[in-house]
Amino acid sequence: MTPTNRRFFIMQVAGAATALSVAAAHAQSGGPKLAETDPQAMALGYKEDTTKVDARKFPNHAASQNCANCQLFQGRPKEAMGGCPLFAGKQVAAAGWCSAWNKKAA
Repeated sequence: MTPTNRRFFIMQVAGAATALSVAAAHAQSGGPKLAETDPQAMALGYKEDTTKVDARKFPNHAASQNCANCQLFQGRPKEAMGGCPLFAGKQVAAAGWCSAWNKKAA
């Protein structure tokens, strides 16, 4: 490897490392809050507050169900918001609910 190629390679590695650290920081901040008007949220009947779910539209919903006790919720216990793989890059409310709710294993 010539010095020019080595220098170019090191600059590329440094640039990639910077890009990865920025992406990781963004992922930790969680991204934007999911809006109830988001097309995916509407398709799954997402509500930020589980008590506001339409019982006629979702008869299997129970008041004890919320994102925080869903298997898909990626937030830490007692956090108000957390990630969900169904809404990539967006944060869901721990007190929220959607029709994909699945009880978290104990």
